[in-house]
Amino acid sequence: MNRRSSGGWRRLLGWDRHPAHTHHDRWWEETRRRLLPAYVEDTIESAIPPEEVTKIAIRLRYLIEECIPCEMEEEVITCSHSKVITRNVVQAAREAGGEEYKDCVVYCLLICKRWFWHQGQIELWDADMHNVRSTACEVIAKLIIESEENTEYLMHAVLLKRYSILVDNEPTLPSNVIEKAVDLHALRVIGSSGYQKCISYLWRGWLVQDENDPASFVDYKDRDNTSFFSHLDPDRMRAPMYQNAAQVLFSILYLVLFTIAINTINRSGDLDGVEIVLYLFTFGFLFDEIAKVWKAGYYILGFWDAFNSVLYSLLFVSLIMRFIAFSKEPSDDPNVKGPRERFNELSYNFLAVSAPMFWVRLLLYLDSFRFFGAMLVVLKVMMKESVIFFALLVVILIGFLQAFIGLDIAEDLVLSDVTFIVQAMANAVMQSPDFEGFEQFGHPFGIILYYCFTFIVMVVLLNILIALYNSAYEDIYDNADDEYLALFAHKTMQFVRAPDENVFIPPFNLIEIFCLAIPLEWWMSKRTYERINDIVMAILYSPLLLIAAYFETRTAYEILGNRRRGDEDDDTVEEWEQLDVNGAGVDFEADGWKKAVEKVKPNVEDELAVVEVRQLRAEVTELKQLLETLLKNSSGKSAQETTGEQSSVSDLITT
Repeated sequence: MNRRSSGGWRRLLGWDRHPAHTHHDRWWEETRRRLLPAYVEDTIESAIPPEEVTKIAIRLRYLIEECIPCEMEEEVITCSHSKVITRNVVQAAREAGGEEYKDCVVYCLLICKRWFWHQGQIELWDADMHNVRSTACEVIAKLIIESEENTEYLMHAVLLKRYSILVDNEPTLPSNVIEKAVDLHALRVIGSSGYQKCISYLWRGWLVQDENDPASFVDYKDRDNTSFFSHLDPDRMRAPMYQNAAQVLFSILYLVLFTIAINTINRSGDLDGVEIVLYLFTFGFLFDEIAKVWKAGYYILGFWDAFNSVLYSLLFVSLIMRFIAFSKEPSDDPNVKGPRERFNELSYNFLAVSAPMFWVRLLLYLDSFRFFGAMLVVLKVMMKESVIFFALLVVILIGFLQAFIGLDIAEDLVLSDVTFIVQAMANAVMQSPDFEGFEQFGHPFGIILYYCFTFIVMVVLLNILIALYNSAYEDIYDNADDEYLALFAHKTMQFVRAPDENVFIPPFNLIEIFCLAIPLEWWMSKRTYERINDIVMAILYSPLLLIAAYFETRTAYEILGNRRRGDEDDDTVEEWEQLDVNGAGVDFEADGWKKAVEKVKPNVEDELAVVEVRQLRAEVTELKQLLETLLKNSSGKSAQETTGEQSSVSDLITT
């Protein structure tokens, strides 16, 4: 895929229009500051002085500017064994921080990527060059990550340590490479093996926040503990994997409750147990949405927040209709609907209308599966691409609507056919135009205008929408793996970026709010309050904790087995590795297979023409040395012998 061509739709989608990319760095950092708990905000510091981090970023910027002095094709930068991003360039970037500050080089490359992107936005005449430089930052960062063999150093020092730079002579809120790559949608960095290993450890809960310093991460100490009871810890619910599992479980239960409620209508208007639990779930989800806005402000609101808000609004309207029905007396005649029955029926109508949204909402919690994750990315892109279509459509609609209203007023001196006009225009948009009604409407102008409107909408605008959808689909699926990995990394960071001290997933957050926080937190000591929270969480999550402890115990045995073989903790033995594990491995060097392969393997680093030229150059050098040797020896020989040797050399050259 030509990634250069995809830059436009990324900017259109707003992925590269993130506030962190613009000159409003201070505004965005203050916004993100509210994502972190108060006790983190006061203690978080950069692992390296911000002045040094800024200097290293400027050095890397200068390096990339010198390596890419002019506009060039993006494939020249991104291809394997690039002639621009060479091993020497990568090594120079790695040494930009010296031995003391080498940990922050990858972070500084992401900072340079943001700088170049921003420069491309304000200097449109050199946008292509700056975008290529931005891509080069990603390529170098990925190569540095994948070349690091020390996994512990990579995850704890390079990817998870927090750094900050100076903006307006003030340090920004420290962040790490994992967060910064997600914020910048740096697909190449996110798709690197080391980054994904770190995300996998965070997802499983093998890397957890330090209790004394939640801004840093430490290894989960009981990862290799085979004791079942050691894993029965309510704090394990902080692991994104278990939080996601709980959310999926509660979402399915929420859908089941709705299905039962909509299929067991209470004619009397009374609330049954299923409906009460359904509305309690809704209150829990609503409080969770409010808490997110309270912590981070309205800046974090997105499509799913708006979608959920519409769903919860419909449910609350249904509940209000039910309460109004309670206030009315039931009808004495069973064949006649009184106010109570009408409001009760209206309540169930609102409940039924929300059914499609209940099922679509389930997709929000299934994006950890690759199929649903990739499809959600496509849908998200398509909906954002639709903005162009609807912007054009609104302008066309307003213009033609005003024309039809003008014809209506001119004909009857009153506005009498608004409903007919709006319905006919809506039918045309839905590809079902009605031409008969306009034959006598402002004849002949009405039918001419309607033909023009139908042509513009059905032929022009709808084909533009189809083309946009097709482009979005191809762009995403040409890069589906990286897009899914980016989505998964974003989901993981949602759980670990701003962790709660106690994880109460809706609707359990109602218990936290009304049974713990309001009556106890304001007067109870922190230690006692935390103890009570752990007990409540252990009771609430006991079924899930038992299942998690069982799987973690099995995983602990696998980890110990991997360590005995000298493998990584998350390694798995594949079919082609089983022979080596059983102690009957194949020795390629002993049976001569390694030597045979060395003879036939191709040189993929250099082009064939370059290899041939190098070979010819070596032969010419050898021939030159031979000639020099012959000339030296001929000085002491007779003319006849010299002539014979020269003839031999001529024959050799000819050959």
